[in-house]
Amino acid sequence: MSHIQYTICRSGTYFYNRRVPKHAVGIYGSYIRQALSKDPDEAQAYAERLSNVLEASWSHGTCKAPVDVVAVVESFKPRSVTLSEMAEEYLSLRKIDQKPPRVALNTFLMLAGDREVSGYTREDAKMFVRHMVLKGNKTATIRRRLNSLSAILNYAYSELDLEKRNPFTRLMIQGEGEDKHKRGTFTNDQLKQGYDKALSSGSTVKLLMPLLGETGCRLAEIVGLRLEDIDLERDLIHIRPNTARRLKTPNSIRTLPLMGYAKLAMEMAVRQSDGEWLFPRYIKDGTCKATHASNALNKWLKQDFDGLTGHCLRHSMRDRLRAVECPSELIDQIGGWKSVGGVGVGYGHGYSLDKVREWLGGTLV
Repeated sequence: MSHIQYTICRSGTYFYNRRVPKHAVGIYGSYIRQALSKDPDEAQAYAERLSNVLEASWSHGTCKAPVDVVAVVESFKPRSVTLSEMAEEYLSLRKIDQKPPRVALNTFLMLAGDREVSGYTREDAKMFVRHMVLKGNKTATIRRRLNSLSAILNYAYSELDLEKRNPFTRLMIQGEGEDKHKRGTFTNDQLKQGYDKALSSGSTVKLLMPLLGETGCRLAEIVGLRLEDIDLERDLIHIRPNTARRLKTPNSIRTLPLMGYAKLAMEMAVRQSDGEWLFPRYIKDGTCKATHASNALNKWLKQDFDGLTGHCLRHSMRDRLRAVECPSELIDQIGGWKSVGGVGVGYGHGYSLDKVREWLGGTLV
């Protein structure tokens, strides 16, 4: 016997066992018997699910097609899926830069193992944080890695219909934010000195300095440009996603004017291109290797400009736009930053190219 309605227990396994109404005997036979589970709680859940489906089918008084009893029970059972499998599924659906979440995932799997997603605990998450701290990672880096892992687990719990607290939620990092180092910026004299050296050097990599410094673009946005994204007749570049690199945010899609040193550097870079990509040496196996370009550029910049990097050029552009009192909404548009100015900033088409050109012109060195 069993305490669960419509079930019997045999050798530790619960079976669904129910007499079929007369009008459905011709399709099902006199009884329905189906193995459920050895666990009584699971068995009760499966039995209730199967009863609901059968009773709905029988309620009309006639049965033209039988319910697939085995399929109903199997569909209700939670899938046994490893974290790596769910991560692959998640990353294949999300149009994001996959390197950060993969770095976080590989580190976590190395520490906690590749197990069923429901098996990870708060202690596993804390162990990951301790490992990152001992490795000397900045707290901001640790937080980004935690957010990546948390997003993967949230997706897994949702897809598998698991009622479980995410072990990475609200996880504290000791001294978070205290190790933050504010990036430096270039002076106008440093910019002019660097631009002149870049244009006279014959180095393709050094041309990135004026291209980044005078557009405010992210390095990958420039390194991953196709020649079809560059309009030298109208002195424009179109920042848009392509097969080699995605963009960081939807706001990153934009068109910018080429002015001053940026125009000169772009003309030189185009002449050194391969007819398809602006920087073909950093397009490998169909992927933009922006990190390689960043390492090469930063090696020069750090040596000549007291540790400043390519990303400092982007910060410098924001400061230069502030200095000429450029509207903050337009600054965000130029740099492809996500605006935090309220709901209204997302309406309309933004500032015209003429306005962008006007304000960028005011920052020229």
